[in-house]
Amino acid sequence: MPVRLAVIGGSGLDLSDFLAGIAAKRIPTPYGDPSADPVVGRVGGVDVAFLARHGRGHAVPPHRINHRANLWALKELGVRQILATSSVGSLKRDIPPGSLAVPDDFLCLWALPTFHDDKVVHVTPALDDGMRKAIIAVSRRKGARVRGKAVYAQTLGPRLETKAEIRLLRDYADVVGMTMASEATLAAEIGIAYACLCTVDNYAHGITAKSLTYTDIVSAQRKNAKSVARLMPSLLDDLAAKGDNV
Repeated sequence: MPVRLAVIGGSGLDLSDFLAGIAAKRIPTPYGDPSADPVVGRVGGVDVAFLARHGRGHAVPPHRINHRANLWALKELGVRQILATSSVGSLKRDIPPGSLAVPDDFLCLWALPTFHDDKVVHVTPALDDGMRKAIIAVSRRKGARVRGKAVYAQTLGPRLETKAEIRLLRDYADVVGMTMASEATLAAEIGIAYACLCTVDNYAHGITAKSLTYTDIVSAQRKNAKSVARLMPSLLDDLAAKGDNV
């Protein structure tokens, strides 16, 4: 049976710890191997596939993620909705670390992957508004501090951004990360509804006087991923119910 709902887990989140009756699915794709074999199981009463964006053990850096293989593997499973989680830095003082953000738009000033290398196809990218609103509603119902509208800016990685880059981006976006725009664009190309729940793990470089270190970011990622994990059963229940119309 196809699995209609998938979670792409970002830094710190491993949904396979919560899945019952899990089975790994080896799925060859025209684009090579995904970051990890998707695992399929149940959370409560919901069938769900989980794919670790950075591979098992967080071994794949952001600039080496095979986004096309990841998205294609989920398509082969029959997935119609993707709930992604992503670690981001805040570009605004009023979006503090420890909070959540659910982007309603995104920008990327660099090249993005596409499934259409050999023909002219212009797809209008978008984040699924119904999924976004459901994520916001569940998060607030569970007492989480969540920014309901945010523009996500994607940079290249793996290095963090310079202060000059952050000064440029903060006038046009609210949070910054290295992966979501790629996934959302590819999902739009193959007709999969996509939305993202971001954990705000740090202020971006130069937003505050405090120096930014990767060690601090990793520590915050682990803490905030636990908060997202607690939301997952309710999020998946709600999205699965709404997914009947997708």
